[in-house]
Amino acid sequence: MTTPVTGFIHSTESFGSVDGPGIRFIAFMQGCRMRCQFCHNPDTWNIGGGVERSTDDVLNEALAYREFWGDKGGITISGGEPLLQLDFLIDLFKKAKAQGVHTTIDTCGKPFSREEPFFSKFEELMEYTDLLLFDIKHIDNDQHKILTANGNQNILEMAQYLSEIGKPVWIRHVLVPERSDYDEYLIRLDEFIKTLNNVDKVEILPYHTMGRYKWETLGLKYPLDGIEPPTKERVENAKQLLHTEDYQGYLTR
Repeated sequence: MTTPVTGFIHSTESFGSVDGPGIRFIAFMQGCRMRCQFCHNPDTWNIGGGVERSTDDVLNEALAYREFWGDKGGITISGGEPLLQLDFLIDLFKKAKAQGVHTTIDTCGKPFSREEPFFSKFEELMEYTDLLLFDIKHIDNDQHKILTANGNQNILEMAQYLSEIGKPVWIRHVLVPERSDYDEYLIRLDEFIKTLNNVDKVEILPYHTMGRYKWETLGLKYPLDGIEPPTKERVENAKQLLHTEDYQGYLTR
């Protein structure tokens, strides 16, 4: 008997409308090594927490909602950080593609490495992945460390690798006043994105404080205390500097 492949799941959502094309089933993986100051799910940080579930179990739950997906919907794996559980993703997506399901990963890219065994597994995973929602938290390495407690060099390397293999991505950028909402950084991010040939969409996600209560519940000090969400004018400014209208959304390749 084959041993089931399992992963640690924080939660699932049956009717996601903003995490990829169409209506999507979303599984939020447990575990993340980033410590983003604006994180609205700090309860997903603990590695090894959550509920251990098999790929068959998760896929069967997802397929129960397939009639609602339409032509563009499918499964999105989010987090936490999905790339910390590569074996689970590979097995789940391989089975999902055998069922004709569109597959998407929402990732910050931090686990990416060209070292083994990660890189070979990542290459295999890409064979069964249709789209990545790629979160670039900050274009400046030093500022990225302040915002997330980690550098961004391997994250940008992953973006370049995905461009090399032509894997479609949606670039997502959380706009945080006093952190990432400066024209100089937005211009640099725009210049970087223009070097990539696989970007189908660029999204500005305005910082919000809706996850603050989770920090307080967990006994954590909220690091952005006193910082309000960006104004509509600053959000529009970011969209213009990143030329978001130049990207046409998800394209079948």
